[in-house]
Amino acid sequence: MKKTIATLLAGLFATAAFAQAPTPAAATTTPVAVKADAKVDAKADAKQEKQAAKADVKEARQAAKADVKEAKAEAKTEVKEAKADAKHAKAEHKAEAKADVKADHKATTVAAVTPATTK
Repeated sequence: MKKTIATLLAGLFATAAFAQAPTPAAATTTPVAVKADAKVDAKADAKQEKQAAKADVKEARQAAKADVKEAKAEAKTEVKEAKADAKHAKAEHKAEAKADVKADHKATTVAAVTPATTK
């Protein structure tokens, strides 16, 4: 009878010890869960990087548009200045030509009116 009681007690202790140890299935579930968490984290990081890249592209486009707009405004100003300079030069040339015609006319009129002196 002592042997039977001893065997029962030993079996009880063995069962208690076995119940406390993790099962092999639970041990394999933990790495899978870790892998899943890592996958989720990687996807979240990739999504954040993608959003950051999109924001950078958008910012670069806006900067480029601003540069183009500024260049167009400068070109427009230069064209206006060139037109104003051309108009001013044309007016000066016209005034000079008018003065030359007037001077030529005066010279020919004075020469025709004054008799030549002969000696």
